[in-house]
Amino acid sequence: MRRRSTVYHSGLARVISYLYILCGSGIVALAFNLFLLPNRVASGGVSGISTILEAALGFEPAYVQWAFNIPLFIAGVVFLGKQFGVKTLIGTIFLPFVVFLSRDLEPVTTDPLLGALFGGIGVGLGLGLVFRGKASTGGTDLAAQIIHKYTGLSLGTCVAVIDGIIVLTAAIVFDVERGLYALISLYVTSKTIDVVQIGLGRSKMAMIITNKEKEVRDALLHKIDRGVTKLSAFGGYTDSEKPILMCVVDQTEFTKLKQLVRSIDAAAFVVVMDASEVLGEGFKRA
Repeated sequence: MRRRSTVYHSGLARVISYLYILCGSGIVALAFNLFLLPNRVASGGVSGISTILEAALGFEPAYVQWAFNIPLFIAGVVFLGKQFGVKTLIGTIFLPFVVFLSRDLEPVTTDPLLGALFGGIGVGLGLGLVFRGKASTGGTDLAAQIIHKYTGLSLGTCVAVIDGIIVLTAAIVFDVERGLYALISLYVTSKTIDVVQIGLGRSKMAMIITNKEKEVRDALLHKIDRGVTKLSAFGGYTDSEKPILMCVVDQTEFTKLKQLVRSIDAAAFVVVMDASEVLGEGFKRA
């Protein structure tokens, strides 16, 4: 019975991951046709290349994307191994397919700034869903990984160089202003991906050094109802043992934590950091 349940949940998770890939790829394609392409915003990647070639040579964007994505996928398998699998192949083929099907839709806006902003949000939302499905849409990300493997440059640098060349080309083919819009769209895309991957919620992690360690610990446990981890540490000047209390709280609970610690030990040393994602009891499930 347990085995049947495990197989069921595994199959359901696989179906959900494929839905993420299909929905995400569709959203990216619609954002491209409704916002980016009509406003000539070439915000990096193969979609940016297709925008430039459509304007300069009249090539159909979907055909350009297939023409780049499929060879890049094959090159990725040859040079990087078979780690990409069926999921990435689906994203590689399905995204241009939706671009082709939706090519005659009327653009939502002809304002390039709005196109860059909302196109960036749409692309970020779609890519975030694809990444949640543990896949990618291929394209220049695969080229960046190949360059990274054989040059030793960091992956982030490789992606930035490729996207930078595409944005620079857009500035030359169109004008500098369009290149700047493309940069705005790239930035919005990256931030939107973070939101989809991590969520809007933000937590705070507090590291507390206090001479009233037991009182502070009990207050955090019982008055805020949050777990506390006691870390062993030693003062750099006195070389005496000085335990650190680590506590993660929701953003809305942070003010209460500060006031609580201050009321117990006004001289307590508190270091606060943003915790962009917290998994576990009392927070988000893994």
